[in-house]
Amino acid sequence: MDTPQGTRQAATEPLPTAVLESGPLRDRAGMRAVGEISLATQPVWERLLEELVDGDEPVCHLELSAVTFIDVRGAASLAAAARTLGEGRRIVLWQPPASLRRTLELFWPELSVIEVAQS
Repeated sequence: MDTPQGTRQAATEPLPTAVLESGPLRDRAGMRAVGEISLATQPVWERLLEELVDGDEPVCHLELSAVTFIDVRGAASLAAAARTLGEGRRIVLWQPPASLRRTLELFWPELSVIEVAQS
């Protein structure tokens, strides 16, 4: 396979694997995501979101400072999870990627149950 520099690359080299890790926050009710949110990690992301909204806390905190990429499908899953919240509940995003903020503003501007924390 030719690369932009015109050299040959072995076709058997494995492609990089996307990774998404998650865990509960220690200091408040919520979850932390680390890595990439894409088609390859969508099942992990959806489980994280299910766990995030499953409780009855009025505020669900989602720490995203270590997320390196999120695709539109990942943003759509977040919006869908937010729509399942009961009255008076919300999701607060901590340090989300700028692309996620723009995507939410563009496609789901009416979704007031998702807030971006001013850190």
